[in-house]
Amino acid sequence: MTLTSVTASPTEAPTASPVVLTLSCPQAPGIVRAVTGFLYERGFNIQEHHQFDDAHLDVFHLRTSFSGSEGIDIARLESEFADVAAPFEMEFAFHTSEPPRILVMVSKSGHCLNDLLFRWRGGTLGGEIVAVVSNHEDLRQMAEAAGLPFIVVPVTSEMKAQAEHRLRALVDEYDADLVVLARYMQVLSDELCRDLSGRAINIHHSFLPGFKGGRPYHQAYDRGVKLIGATAHYVTGDLDEGPIIEQDVQRVTHAADPRTMATLGQDVEALVLSRAVRWHCEHRVLIRGHRTIVFN
Repeated sequence: MTLTSVTASPTEAPTASPVVLTLSCPQAPGIVRAVTGFLYERGFNIQEHHQFDDAHLDVFHLRTSFSGSEGIDIARLESEFADVAAPFEMEFAFHTSEPPRILVMVSKSGHCLNDLLFRWRGGTLGGEIVAVVSNHEDLRQMAEAAGLPFIVVPVTSEMKAQAEHRLRALVDEYDADLVVLARYMQVLSDELCRDLSGRAINIHHSFLPGFKGGRPYHQAYDRGVKLIGATAHYVTGDLDEGPIIEQDVQRVTHAADPRTMATLGQDVEALVLSRAVRWHCEHRVLIRGHRTIVFN
């Protein structure tokens, strides 16, 4: 099992915006040569290259960022690269540098939204937040202060189907490439999870499945937990069990009360979610079944 990454030195020649190639295929000799030769023959400059040989599953994964002196025709590249991909049985995609459009969904807790907004306005999120959707009014001021539409979609057991129909419409209306559940405290239906497969990210504290329900930090305090953390993952019909993108932890001692633990937990949640969103937007995450390969 090997992981390789290379970042090229910047060139002085002006270049078009970089394009990212991602692919997965069965392991075989000559894959890297075929890819780099294809790019070299067309005058492209490789800016960043990562590859991972999964010897356990006998699968090869690659992410390469490249640029040229002129604009790059993605459709033409896909057509021409198909001849290279076929002998290796590659699953591949070319991604433009256009920032993905992000629809953020929240409930009442604002720590994750606040962090995403800060990074978005600072140009380090990797994507473009286009709207904030909530089932409560609490975070309207935070979203509108950032110049974003804030849409409230109430959710009740009697109106869940109508609410999800509205959510689908909003995803289409704002042409969202990614939906981020930034502490959105509603369970999505299996059907909606399937519709958003591979393009919806959730964040939750690391106590699941041990401490379910309300007041998880009080439950953790009562059990004397010494590690608190967070998990960011893709949304699936299996609640909180989708492919994991990023995790982190914070050590605490017996002196930490539930309020302190919750504060530290919120910090970890915000950091983990922002990393996962940025890596997704930069096309650094490859989904393989229940697992992910993350070229961070």
